[in-house]
Formats: sequence, structure tokens, C-alpha cells
Amino acid sequence: MSELSVNHLLGIKYLNESDIQLIFETADHFKEVINRSIKKVPSLRDITIANIFFENSTRTKLSFELAEKRLSADVLNFSASQSSVKKGETLIDTVNNILSMKVDMVVMRHPNPGAGIFLSRHVSASIINAGDGAHEHPTQALLDSYSIRERLGDVAGKNVVIVGDILHSRVALSNIFALKLQGANVKVCGPKTLIPKHIESLGVGVELNLRKALEWCDVANMLRIQNERLDINYFPTTREYTQQFGVSKKLLDSLDKEIVIMHPGPINRGVEITSDVADSKQSIILNQVENGVAIRMAVIYLLASKIKQ
Repeated sequence: MSELSVNHLLGIKYLNESDIQLIFETADHFKEVINRSIKKVPSLRDITIANIFFENSTRTKLSFELAEKRLSADVLNFSASQSSVKKGETLIDTVNNILSMKVDMVVMRHPNPGAGIFLSRHVSASIINAGDGAHEHPTQALLDSYSIRERLGDVAGKNVVIVGDILHSRVALSNIFALKLQGANVKVCGPKTLIPKHIESLGVGVELNLRKALEWCDVANMLRIQNERLDINYFPTTREYTQQFGVSKKLLDSLDKEIVIMHPGPINRGVEITSDVADSKQSIILNQVENGVAIRMAVIYLLASKIKQ
């Protein structure tokens, strides 16, 4: 298969396994490009991309912008927190104004779940969801799976545990969809109050004991506690959370095998993982950051090639 089955990247749940493999193979090629002395390719010289962020994001925004520039696209950056949205302009008006500037693709982060889907039905540009509320964050899940494939050779058959605030995490949901699609075994682990009620219906196991989860897994993806989304206290104190669900080097060294540690960032050092875990050879956190650019280049390139047709 040489093209994606979709015209937008709205969520992992709209992709099939061959879409994911095509994105990974394309990312392999771009990974070579970004490690060369001249890191740009002229692939998208005639494509204009608008990055529209209705929520603050440093890493995802920088990663997308770098990916776009590496592909030689023209880039518009729009931060809604400082814009007319504050004056009451609607999402459609904002985007239509940007599209009237002849934009081909929109990368959007929005606090409301489904914002990208809504947009894709009303505008002609190709939409990439850079995170919508606590719903999905597809490029993060793709770069996470790609990083597992790079370290362990394959995703199929691997045991992956996602630890932390599953309830408020778009990263967890997209990861579950992506990992299951590729044949991985998935469990979630965290305080009972932060595990969604019907999560087993997605084909994942629930393990409330961190040590047992780590003994089972090949990969532990550590999520941060999303304090900005916590409207009530889901656990007594951060210190207590760390004691039960934080990963230290001592804990890792006490396991009878070496597991891979991941984190979507930003890390709360000393909360979900200690500094010596984040910086250890078992951690692939910086590989995830590098792979994020290659994965986003691949997604943008593959969607843009459908625009050009």
C-alpha cells in the first residue's frame, strides 16, 4: 500500500494496520534525512500548513513546526490564546479565515474532544489532530509505537503497560488503539480513581499493583499526572502517589529483567519517575522526541500527497 486510507489524521481509531506500517516505513526514510548534514527535503514546497493551537503546547507544536520546515512547507502559526477566539470568534470562523489564505493543511490542538472531526466536515483542508481534550493524540501514539519498534524490533506480541492518569489522558487512549492494532498486549496501571470504568472493553487489562505490572511488561509508558485537568482530588497527596506508582532506579534494578521506560513528556521528575530512571539506558524518552519529528514528517507527507492528487 502506497497511500493512506484516510484524508485526515483525526485519531488512531480511524486507521488500519497497513496505514500504521506505511507511516513507519515513511518515517524510516525521514529519520535518515534528519540525521544528514542537510536536513531538508523539497517535498512540500507548494503546500501551506497552519498550526492552530487552542491549548498551550511547547513540545508538540515545536515538533510539528520542525517537521513542516524539514519538508519545505510554508508554515503559519496561530496561537488561539492570544487571538480573536478570546473575543468570541467561533472555531469555524477562525479556520475559514485561515483557509481563505489558501491553506492546504491544518494541525490543530483543541480542548474539546471531537473538534478535529467537526472541523474536517466543514472545511476542505486536510486536518491533523494534535490532541483534542482527553480524547486522542494520534501522532504521540504513533511515535510511541515507532520507538518501541525501533528498540525491540517489533510491537506485535510485546507486553506494554501504561501507568498513571489514564482517565484524563488522550495519550493513553491513542496508545491503546495503536498498540492493539499492531498486536501488542496492553495493561493500564494507576490509582483506581484514575482508571476509566469500562476500560476493559477496549481489550486491555487493569493492574493496580505497580510492581506486578512491571514484572509483566516489556515496556512501561509512564504518564504524568495532569494536574490542570484534575477538578477534584483523585488521590490523597503527590507523595503518596509517588510511593505507589512512581518508578525509581531501585525498583527497576530489583526486577529480574530489563524493561524499556517511555514517557510522552513533560516529565515531572521525582513524581512518576526519578531522574536516574529518566536518564538511564533503559529510558527511550529522548528517542521518542527525535522520532516525533520523523513520524510527523511522515504523516504530513502522506496526507499532502493525497491533496496533490
